[in-house]
Amino acid sequence: MATGDRRATPPPLAGELIRAGSVHTLGPQDLELLRQAVQRLEHPSFGARLASLAGTPVEKLIRFLPRRANAVIGFAARKAIGAALRVALTTLDSRTRPEGVRKSSDWWHLGATAATGALGGAFGLTALALELPLTTTIMLRSIADIARSEGADLSDPAVRLECVRVLALGGNAASDDAAEVGYYAAREAMSRMVSDATTHLARHGLHKEGAPVLVGLVKAIAERYSIQVSEKAAAQWMPVLGALGGATVNSVFMDHFQSMARGHFIVRRLEAVHGQDTVRRAYQALARLLAE
Repeated sequence: MATGDRRATPPPLAGELIRAGSVHTLGPQDLELLRQAVQRLEHPSFGARLASLAGTPVEKLIRFLPRRANAVIGFAARKAIGAALRVALTTLDSRTRPEGVRKSSDWWHLGATAATGALGGAFGLTALALELPLTTTIMLRSIADIARSEGADLSDPAVRLECVRVLALGGNAASDDAAEVGYYAAREAMSRMVSDATTHLARHGLHKEGAPVLVGLVKAIAERYSIQVSEKAAAQWMPVLGALGGATVNSVFMDHFQSMARGHFIVRRLEAVHGQDTVRRAYQALARLLAE
């Protein structure tokens, strides 16, 4: 009898969704996973953590960057995303162990990006074009590691493109509609580009690496990625931080995208089980609840 009573009472999170008018079919465990994903994807803490590290708001730090910074950051971001795309499509599957699902090696990748961050901290903006592609490639391997740990099949080129797309999460492009923000809006903004790139790669592979569809995808991801890169560069630009501070900034940078990756691939895994519409409705209801 007591068991029956427990089953009749919805878990707290499910009860909140029901009261909010959301129809959902996710069980308590999947609902909690989705809540964690919403927290990661809708409330990223990268800027706040950098502000705490530097002792001043990131927006203020960015104003201290030299005039040439935007051009340097834009070039470095495009170069980094281009390198990440090549890695994703040529070596990612063979270098990331696909057998079974094991825990991702987040700490190893954090340490590796800290080392490249020390370079950026020591030499500042002039080193960004060298440091950022290295950091981004390490981050991409970590993102792929997380994707695999969430059950994604890295032999699928579409999944590898999803790994690259994670680098666009957490930053809104200038072309984004101000009324449409958030994770699903960011996904939709790039869904056609990712789909077209997947189709192109299925037909041509990387034989036409300079194809407009791939160049456009790199540009779109780089535009969003450069927002976090600007914040990272501004923090590393501070002379007081130096090499040690640069390593710390890069660790925060990596941790941010690891969190974005975890949230993204949790959502995709749940969508594969419950359907995209069901997960999206529950996601949006949870986002509203967490914003209250």
